[in-house]
Amino acid sequence: MGEVLKIDVSEGIATLTMNRPDKRNAMCDELLNAIDAFFTSPPADVKVAILTGTGGHYCSGLDLSEHVQRDAEGTMRHSRNWHQVMERIQYGGLPVISAMFGAVIGGGLEIAASTHVRIAEPSTIFQLPEGRRGIFVGGGASVRVGRILGADRMIEMMLTGRKYDSQEGLALGLTHHCVDTGKALEVAQDMARKIASNAPLSNYIMIQALSRIEDMPKADGLFTESLCAAITQTSPDAQEGLAAFLEKRSPNFR
Repeated sequence: MGEVLKIDVSEGIATLTMNRPDKRNAMCDELLNAIDAFFTSPPADVKVAILTGTGGHYCSGLDLSEHVQRDAEGTMRHSRNWHQVMERIQYGGLPVISAMFGAVIGGGLEIAASTHVRIAEPSTIFQLPEGRRGIFVGGGASVRVGRILGADRMIEMMLTGRKYDSQEGLALGLTHHCVDTGKALEVAQDMARKIASNAPLSNYIMIQALSRIEDMPKADGLFTESLCAAITQTSPDAQEGLAAFLEKRSPNFR
């Protein structure tokens, strides 16, 4: 795991660095499995994770030089494995921040779209080039990226192989923050500390509930919201948060 994915844990924040600089951090099975292993069983003291790359790039997508010719069933199973890993990133319970620069392409954009906060430097390029290579997305982009962009814009993006820069990505929702060159990881770490200071239960509920509520009919979403409110507002952390507000101090969540 140490070769392709560097993991550093400090003060409750895990920084995962995709480490294939000679490949622009292109995704191979070994790297995907290492990411999956972390999010399947993260250290108990980790409250927030940061996902980033090295060598000037976040992730340039699937490593086509290691492409294995599969039949239809094998291709489907490989795609479904990607879906499972992306699900673990999105719904594993940890808030995950992407610190992005350089290539955020194909599978790299699929990974970024499964994280909860995305930060981009000016060098960031977003692209889905699969359509120009005679293939189709398989790691969840049709759902996650499609939900961000809308089907109309995603169709155009894939048909043309269009690239979006960081400012265009900000306008479209592919990133939430644009920062200066060399600042993505620093900003991500500062943001991670703030998120880690939230009540763990409310972080968990936000991650689990909001994207699912988006898929629900209005009445079901409102009922789910009430359940989430009931769970969080009757928790010990809620009592501590109210006491801290009244006493004009910072809360001390568990």
